[in-house]
Amino acid sequence: METIQFIHSGWAYIVLIVLVIATFNALIKFFGNKEFDAKDFRISLFTLITMHIQLLFGIILWFTKGYFDEMSVGEVMKNDAVRKLAVEHPATMLIAVALVTIGYSKHKKKLVSKPKFKVLAIFYTIALALVLYMIPWNQWF
Repeated sequence: METIQFIHSGWAYIVLIVLVIATFNALIKFFGNKEFDAKDFRISLFTLITMHIQLLFGIILWFTKGYFDEMSVGEVMKNDAVRKLAVEHPATMLIAVALVTIGYSKHKKKLVSKPKFKVLAIFYTIALALVLYMIPWNQWF
């Protein structure tokens, strides 16, 4: 279990860096009226892939931690620290992954650059905000 925790925590740095790059890339190119090219496609795809890999590590970790094996749902919900790790963090990160997935899927349907960057900018920015809000910073550093 410590190995999965280590991988999940280490991979999170990659996810955060890639998500920041993809978000700022979309915002800068949207406001700069730039053309969408293969590099932009790869950045958004790599963000999608890294987020989904992190999701898999998180799901494995959530099931192996067994928060609800030792505590009842009521006990978990009353304990702020456990609730954040067992409920709030996974739920918020799942929403962030869904937003990246939706944004990526919607951008592929757009035919011109500006709407592509707009969709990516909106969905990736919201996902980034959720990720930054829900990272357990006190355990990360």
